Amino acid sequence: MGSSAEKIVAVQDWRTSDLFSESECAAFALAEEATETPAVVSEETYERARAYFDEAQLVAFVATVAMENYRARFNRVFEVESMALYAAD
Repeated sequence: MGSSAEKIVAVQDWRTSDLFSESECAAFALAEEATETPAVVSEETYERARAYFDEAQLVAFVATVAMENYRARFNRVFEVESMALYAAD
């Protein structure tokens, strides 16, 4: 399992890319809305995600998104540099 470098780079264009499934696009939409400040997820976006994921999966996914946002904001405040574990071309 895993993702190709092409797919990872295409994440920024998930709305127009044909590399992602409908369930992946639903997850991206949920993650984007949950990341905004303030975090307001529309009923439409949540229901779209519910079509592909059960409640436990949604809770785990949103918790992961929230933790990543916390980590990213914390690192920005304290200017923590990337470990450069993945270098996109």
